[in-house]
Amino acid sequence: MQLDDLYRRVIMDHYKNPRNRGTMEDEAVTVNLNNPTCGDRISLQLQVQDGKVKLAKFTGEGCSISMSSASMMTEAVKGRTLDEALALAERFSSLMKGEEVEFEEYEDIEALSGVNKFPARIKCATLAWNALRKGVEQGRMN
Repeated sequence: MQLDDLYRRVIMDHYKNPRNRGTMEDEAVTVNLNNPTCGDRISLQLQVQDGKVKLAKFTGEGCSISMSSASMMTEAVKGRTLDEALALAERFSSLMKGEEVEFEEYEDIEALSGVNKFPARIKCATLAWNALRKGVEQGRMN
């Protein structure tokens, strides 16, 4: 199996079987973002406790890239400090710029590396990560 095929399968698995999809009943930081160019939208909820992301959930609608990216991001940030979550977002941004970045702690994210070849799709992939940045800012204020 070629790497591109594997990456496609990982993306489609997260799209068809999203991790952490849903809403929280408990108090949470909530960020709503949309991508007006393609219609993707996300509502991200972060439960922040003692400077860490205790839980992350999302709802939304969009293409396979945006929804799988949200699924991967919520998996990757659970249990991390706000600084670690922000550092992951920065690394993801570098990945979208075509830079060599590895995500040893959560390799599924690397499946999105090919998105940088399609500039119109980069906004789809980064939507959830931009919501994470805003959520981290809000989490620090609480």
